Amino acid sequence: MLQRFIPLLTMTFFICLFIVLMQFLWRYIDELVGKGLSISVVGELFFYAALTMVPTALPLAVLLASLMTFGNLGEKFELTAMKSAGISLFRIMKPLIILIAVISCGAFFFQNNVLPIAQTKMWTLLFSVRQKSPEVEIPERSFYKEIPDMNIYVGHKNQQSGVLHDMIIYDLTRGLDNSRVILADSGKFSFTEDRTRLFLHLHNGELFENLRDNSMGFASQRYLPFRREHFTDKQVYFAFDANFNRIDEQGMRSQYIGQNISQLSRSIDSLSRQVDSIGDSYARELQTTQYVGLALRTGKNGADGPEVSELRRDVAMAEPLPIDSLLASPTPSAAKTYISQALNNAKRQRSDYEFKAAILTEEAKLMRRHDIELQKKFTLSIACLIFFFIGAPLGAIIKKGGIGTPLVISVLLFIVYYIIDNTGYKMARDGKIAVWQGIWLSSAILLPMGVFFTYKAVGDSAVFNADAYRNYLMRLLGHQPKRDLEVKEVIMSEVNNSEAIEQLQRLLSAAERVSPQLRGLRGFIFGRRYLGELREPLNAVIEHLSNSRSAKVIGLLNTYPFIITRRNLAGVIVTTQRLITTLTDNNTTPNDNHSYNEDNQA
Repeated sequence: MLQRFIPLLTMTFFICLFIVLMQFLWRYIDELVGKGLSISVVGELFFYAALTMVPTALPLAVLLASLMTFGNLGEKFELTAMKSAGISLFRIMKPLIILIAVISCGAFFFQNNVLPIAQTKMWTLLFSVRQKSPEVEIPERSFYKEIPDMNIYVGHKNQQSGVLHDMIIYDLTRGLDNSRVILADSGKFSFTEDRTRLFLHLHNGELFENLRDNSMGFASQRYLPFRREHFTDKQVYFAFDANFNRIDEQGMRSQYIGQNISQLSRSIDSLSRQVDSIGDSYARELQTTQYVGLALRTGKNGADGPEVSELRRDVAMAEPLPIDSLLASPTPSAAKTYISQALNNAKRQRSDYEFKAAILTEEAKLMRRHDIELQKKFTLSIACLIFFFIGAPLGAIIKKGGIGTPLVISVLLFIVYYIIDNTGYKMARDGKIAVWQGIWLSSAILLPMGVFFTYKAVGDSAVFNADAYRNYLMRLLGHQPKRDLEVKEVIMSEVNNSEAIEQLQRLLSAAERVSPQLRGLRGFIFGRRYLGELREPLNAVIEHLSNSRSAKVIGLLNTYPFIITRRNLAGVIVTTQRLITTLTDNNTTPNDNHSYNEDNQA
């Protein structure tokens, strides 16, 4: 089993890792193209990105490999041969269960020790790539704005020599008011040796430049001097850092993505105390602040009431607001002023409290992000176990090997897992549910599925038998399959006429006794039990009369339903009476090969 499973797991893991890595590339391709990055930098970025994608690729690889392994065994009947030899499914799965347990333990240590370092280096490298200046590649007949504070227009360029023709350069490095405009017939770009400055060699052009002095007042700038220069050969330098500079990793290490379990626990405790202290501070401030110039009462709340403390929420003002006297001011403008001042004060206090609420919300969100990262240290290990106990029994049930059917089933199951996991993550991040509930939501939903498939596979249940589901649906809709009895060419046991009539009489009396009991609420509740009493006498009649030589008797037997219900009970009674009449008829015996009229059967 290990020789079959390990190569498949290795292959599917790298395939899944490649797929999720391509998703990473498509997401950040715009930030990588045109930066002139070296192969070593791009390779390092993809290496760390691949490490961060392991928690996504590993569960899918376990699911696909287990499906393919047990599907191949079932398709080649090797699983059936092992079960027929007395080897149970759990015994067959035992070495793989041990292997998956080891992989789960390794996944936990990977999540705790390796993943924080990989995420820190990947995001640090990605932010460094974002800050790198793009390579200078000036297009024709359009303005190029990638150089800071520069707009460059080129009429056309020589692709072989790199010479640019019909150039217009807007230099805004000294501000919009002191901009420079350079026109040149031709020119060529290059970098200095340290790649920190851009060198531009121009030929045959003009330069226009304002000479505004920012230290002078506005009135003195009514007439602005400018400078105009004609040149045949001119060299211009611009500040432009084209090097790749890595930012410091220390800032990223202090974030939740760069911490292990112990560091996350300390950070959560610190953030929790910080949020509690900020909340207590805001609460004291609310209860001690004087509003509209009135102080809060600090004595007793009523004659014999409890003393009002600074932490109570039901504090009362020392005296009521004199609203009537405020509105009865000497002039209407004074009352309007009072109201506008009070309204502005209320709006200002509301903005202050909304800002404080936003601070508390951000702190609580940061604490939840740390808690989410802490919970995710354990989810990868559990997900590997759950997907194995889904994939292995499911492969034993469907018995389809190769990569076609297992791949389709794996992708569908993983999409369901990803949607549930992403939904739980967002709900936990936004504080709609507890963090542990959101992060463990996918595992809680898929775990019963794994238990169900394992139980069905151990019992050799046909979970995906289309005929069984179709027959069940037909029974629910009231459509039952018909019997297909025929007159036998060779009969080993002849039908006893008197015994057959006696069996039919027992079936008829039982059906007539059950029929009135099916009415009312009692019949609705216990109807299945009453109808079950007819199963044994009906089977006895069919088993005995199936050896009849009469085509009419066989035709009547075919009208009996497979399962007796309230709807077909009357038909059972009528068929039984007709069989009794047929067997007691002097002109027809059970062994007479008499033709049966199908119209009579209908």
